[in-house]
Amino acid sequence: MGEALKEAQKAFDMDEVPVGAVIVKDGSIIARAHNTREMSQDATAHAEILAIRKACEAVGSWRLIGCSLYVTLEPCPMCAGAIILARLDRVVFGAWDPKAGAAGSVVNLFEVERFNHHPEVISGVLAEECGALLKEFFRQKR
Repeated sequence: MGEALKEAQKAFDMDEVPVGAVIVKDGSIIARAHNTREMSQDATAHAEILAIRKACEAVGSWRLIGCSLYVTLEPCPMCAGAIILARLDRVVFGAWDPKAGAAGSVVNLFEVERFNHHPEVISGVLAEECGALLKEFFRQKR
């Protein structure tokens, strides 16, 4: 999660919502990314989506079996859908997102029985640090 926080700081420094993500396979980081929605003017440029794209390229497959995603903020519905479709084994996130979280805050897409994949979810890892960066970003915006 520390590496995901470094990615979130990069987003913060670029005036992007500070969310960072890394994907790990066999104990090594195979992809890292941070939000770039403002810079790219792309609504899908969330840290998780960008990291998933890089990880798929790294392993040469759209199936990220054996991989874990570490992300500083609870995934939104779009990212949760991509996580399910990419077959990630595990999602570890820091801060909860009470407005758009899809791992339990608003809805839990990972527990929908009819979906064909259900990653393990670990929440609240370094939640205070992850949340503090987000709070500071939005405090500066107000």
